[in-house]
Amino acid sequence: METAAQALVEIQGFLIIGFIVFLRVGAAAAIMPAFGERVVPIRVRLVLALGFTLIVAPGAIPLVTDLTNPPRWGVILATESIAGLAIGLTLRLFVLVLSITGSMAAAATSLAQIFGGHGADPLPAIGHIMVISGLALAAMLGLHVKITMLFLLSYDILPPGQFPNAADLVPWGVAQVANAFALAFTLAAPFIIAALVYNLALGVINKAMPQLMVAFVGAPAITMGGLVILALSLPLILTVWSGRFDLFLVAPFGAQP
Repeated sequence: METAAQALVEIQGFLIIGFIVFLRVGAAAAIMPAFGERVVPIRVRLVLALGFTLIVAPGAIPLVTDLTNPPRWGVILATESIAGLAIGLTLRLFVLVLSITGSMAAAATSLAQIFGGHGADPLPAIGHIMVISGLALAAMLGLHVKITMLFLLSYDILPPGQFPNAADLVPWGVAQVANAFALAFTLAAPFIIAALVYNLALGVINKAMPQLMVAFVGAPAITMGGLVILALSLPLILTVWSGRFDLFLVAPFGAQP
């Protein structure tokens, strides 16, 4: 009976530690790329969060053990959820980068209305292609391993049981948002440049031949040009995006994502 009681106490301790780890991992897993997409069923996301918890918990035991003597559940629920959401939202920004890039490319090449998307997010087809391709590439390059390492690293930067310092967290979050929009504009640059050249050429032709309906003549050209640019630039776009994503996963709390 004494052995069983001691084993029960140890099991209870491991369950408490696992629950504390799950609070951070589950909050991040609900919104992080690939594993937290809305097209993934909730039950599957829950199983994935539990799987990440089982992997992260052994490495986090030395860091969260002090929180169990005795557990301060109010503080633990708040701090771990905030830390998990901060991690998940910054990872989600890289999906938004591809979404914004696709929307800008579709708007610049007049493909936004011709090929509209019907997925969970109201994106043009170019945006869906970029998002799905980026998520598939990240998963193929070991996204689950990199995210596990990020969770373990987060315990050093965002200590469990302590509220993040707003003076550090807010500027870091604003910097990530600014970098995300800058990266999206950079990735969409080929489409924007092509649209600029097209509109300049269209203006010159319209001045030279006012009677010609240049808009109707040029619409097929910009549509075909957008598709050709997409086929040629998508591998480079995904390579640059994947490199920046990997850089962020290695040093998430640095100056650049």
